[in-house]
Amino acid sequence: MHVHADSFLFVHGSCMQPDLLSRERQSQILARLEAEGRVIAADLARAFAVSEDTVRRDLRELAASGHCTRVYGGALRREAATPMATRLREAPERKAALAEALVPLFRPGMLVFLDVGSTNLAIARSIPKGMALTVATHTPVIAAMLAERAEITLILIGGRVSTGIGAALGGAAEREAARLAPDLCVLGACGIDAMGSVSAQDYDDACFKRLIAERSASVASAVTTDKLGTRAPFAILPPGGLDHLAVEADAPRDALAGLAETGITLLHADAPGEKHAKI
Repeated sequence: MHVHADSFLFVHGSCMQPDLLSRERQSQILARLEAEGRVIAADLARAFAVSEDTVRRDLRELAASGHCTRVYGGALRREAATPMATRLREAPERKAALAEALVPLFRPGMLVFLDVGSTNLAIARSIPKGMALTVATHTPVIAAMLAERAEITLILIGGRVSTGIGAALGGAAEREAARLAPDLCVLGACGIDAMGSVSAQDYDDACFKRLIAERSASVASAVTTDKLGTRAPFAILPPGGLDHLAVEADAPRDALAGLAETGITLLHADAPGEKHAKI
């Protein structure tokens, strides 16, 4: 669905008629996304004179059809996947705090799978010195981080490396991963919705994540707050599939309430720069 910005009828401070059809409402939401890059559900509800539930339903439908990305409290314009090199430079202190919250799940002797992701690179960096682990990954940058750790047995899964994702994907990588039975899988996630479903932006990436998660005794993830309450196009895990989730210190409590009810153990990071606390 393409909407020209000049067709946008949203007027700041004014309310649209309450009987706007869903399709008309969604067209105007898309126009605002194109013009501004993001929308806030509460603002849209006031402007259209409808409930926030109605707006959230519109946003869910737009996200499901690939027109936007859900975030907590609203939606963002759908952008191309951010290259791995760019993600590595974003919010390093926040990701380090998340890593410190999740690493206590590691125990000596475990086989841990570290999925692709800049937060997972921070987790690899935070593995305590001297902890004897076997770590498997399909992510060259994570393997390079761990290659000189003598106490860690490193397994690098091969295959075609996707430059956009930053990891080996496809049939060869999946066949190697199918031989593993990790004690703990640390997934990289593009979206985690209110019920704990986990999703990804890339089809091949989602296929690989789904396979390795199904092979693992326990599955964990660590996400920045902008990913909570969102859903990417390709499903990885249904509600109940995730065992542990590390979240930021400022994660809204109402965004976490539904996750806790599904049985996910929430690991709360301290604010960046502070020693982590597990609550």
